[in-house]
Amino acid sequence: MNILILSQYFWPENFKINDIALGLKDKGHEVTVLTGIPNYPDGKIYPGYKNKASIETWEGIKIYRANLFPRGSGGGLRLFLNYFSFAFFATFKIFKVKEKIDCVLVFEPSPVTVGVPAIFYRIFRKIPYAFWVQDLWPETLTAAGGIKNKGILGFFNWLTKSIYRKSSVLFVQSRTFTDYIVTQGIKKDKIVYLPNSTEEFYRYIDKSDKYDSLLPPGKKVMFAGNIGEAQSLDTFLHAMKIVVEKGNIFNWIIVGDGRYKTDLEKNAADLGLTKFIHFVGKFPSEEMPHFFSNADALYLSLKKDYIFSLTIPSKLQSYLACGRPVLASLDGEGAKIVQESAAGFVSPSEDFNELAVNIEKIINLTEEQKELLGQNALQYYNAEFKRSIVLEKLEQNLQGILQ
Repeated sequence: MNILILSQYFWPENFKINDIALGLKDKGHEVTVLTGIPNYPDGKIYPGYKNKASIETWEGIKIYRANLFPRGSGGGLRLFLNYFSFAFFATFKIFKVKEKIDCVLVFEPSPVTVGVPAIFYRIFRKIPYAFWVQDLWPETLTAAGGIKNKGILGFFNWLTKSIYRKSSVLFVQSRTFTDYIVTQGIKKDKIVYLPNSTEEFYRYIDKSDKYDSLLPPGKKVMFAGNIGEAQSLDTFLHAMKIVVEKGNIFNWIIVGDGRYKTDLEKNAADLGLTKFIHFVGKFPSEEMPHFFSNADALYLSLKKDYIFSLTIPSKLQSYLACGRPVLASLDGEGAKIVQESAAGFVSPSEDFNELAVNIEKIINLTEEQKELLGQNALQYYNAEFKRSIVLEKLEQNLQGILQ
């Protein structure tokens, strides 16, 4: 097949769609990408791009870039301009793609407006598209953006339903997305569960000394990724306060960066926890298994919200693939996976008292107990989220919309 991937984000930005594109290419398909000027997550145009459209090649994949307004600090107006500018410019750019295209795969971690160019491409070029739902709109506007204006939500609900209806198949990254989408008037038989996998470099490795100098001695719980409000990392701070005051000393290692980092540092200082928390900075994703191998547990969380309870955080697949114990503060589908996998301990979102209990459990595990949880994590990943399984299902469904 000749597949056009439409995604507002792509390499050198770090998104799962990068690996999906490589996987489809490795399976013998011709893959082309239409994306935006890279500016995520810092909101600044990456060096060398200077906010102008371009064409380049990465790993044998041709990339068309459409202009957009960078997201800046992520305020409401900047995000609005960022989302709609990409949809606008990419709608024109998609008709300049010179390659023969059989179908379009739209990747939507947000915003839903990424589907607009695919609608016009289908109308005028008769090219079908599959839409991979990573975030539920317009619900995510309220959950993550705090938007409650009925007019705005109504417009995005109409746009979302229009994009869904024009698609040939809707992929959902979580089974619980299905019921919500059905309430938007979409037929259930059009929806296919296609969970995220993770890159092959996420794998179990023995304890690595590569970054030993960056890590403190003693027990370590590690968080990796974006430091944002949606992660509700203050929940961990309050749980940590309880555990430390009881004399159970451990370290919280944070690998990554984000807009909430400064607030988190201040809150940690206010609670007297600064000496137990270590911000080691951003590193390439390929290096994460080296960090993970030194952790007693890997932590993930989301704030309490209905929409987040339906989501499988993509971080969870990466954690499971590395075969380490998981400590989670989650509701809904994410919590269910941690429980089903028997890979660790989970408490309800924002319940710092229950999280404190689980922290004590995890830091007091024997090496044999940690090894068992890690094995459970890896077995579950291989059964449910393995890259080859996800790619095969994706490939089959894309071929199906051409028949």
